[in-house]
Amino acid sequence: MGFLDNAQEMLDKGVSAAKGAVSGVAVEQQAFAKAFVRLCADGWGQGWHEGNGGNLSYRLAPEDVASCRSFFYDNPSSWVPLGVQADGLRGEFLMVTAAGAHLRAVPLDPDAAAGIVEIGPSGDAWRIVWGFKGGAVPTSELASHATVHAVRKEVTGGADRVLYHAHPADVVALTSVLPPDARTFTRALWKVLMESMVAFPRGIGVVPWTVPGGPAVAAATAEAMRSFDACVWAHHGAFCPGPTFDAAFGLMHALAKAAGIYASVRAMSGGEPPFSIPDEGLRGIAEAYRLPVNEAFLS
Repeated sequence: MGFLDNAQEMLDKGVSAAKGAVSGVAVEQQAFAKAFVRLCADGWGQGWHEGNGGNLSYRLAPEDVASCRSFFYDNPSSWVPLGVQADGLRGEFLMVTAAGAHLRAVPLDPDAAAGIVEIGPSGDAWRIVWGFKGGAVPTSELASHATVHAVRKEVTGGADRVLYHAHPADVVALTSVLPPDARTFTRALWKVLMESMVAFPRGIGVVPWTVPGGPAVAAATAEAMRSFDACVWAHHGAFCPGPTFDAAFGLMHALAKAAGIYASVRAMSGGEPPFSIPDEGLRGIAEAYRLPVNEAFLS
């Protein structure tokens, strides 16, 4: 073999190795996994995740699955009943935080504090295909995540892939002073912060106190997510969906800020805000920004 032949062979091997390196990027180094980790860190930094409170899930895109399938376990876990029927997620993959995991731990050890599950072909079971080291399992609120993902996939044409559950203190506090009514809750926040209408023009659904983790709260949350931009669980926290991690985090951030402003105003005034955005102002915002506003909440 001559010099040129040998050089060409080395070049071919180098190209092949480079292609293998690109297709063999570990799950933790995938763009979606990095964004998943970042949201967990950002949410922890906001103080929304006391102890192991809150959770996060992401419905993998086909290209995500293709790029990291080689890292899935050769022998996935056994199928586990989901507890709900999520027909819209048949054969889909979700990256989710682990039960009992502190979100602050996700950046430190993502394949222990999180993992990927496959939803079975019948839409009623899941199995672990990556992560959850040391015997960890998905969040106890997996049923709610799966049910809401199925609904958001339907109503957004597949655009929404992220579902974020957090415990912003002021959001939780307001559920002790406001009735569990979507219109009342939404208008209270719209009228004290202009940007809140931009962030959630369809409004905020409210689920009255329900023990989390079961099919009842999953069904109630999913129903709210058909009509509203986000959903609050009374005395617990909020669920915010989005097409991207930034969108879901931004929605939660806007909801938390509006709730904080409303709580501050109530404390200052000793009751309902005496001065707030009037109804004609709300309509003006909707028109100026061409928002898909919930007309029933405008007056």
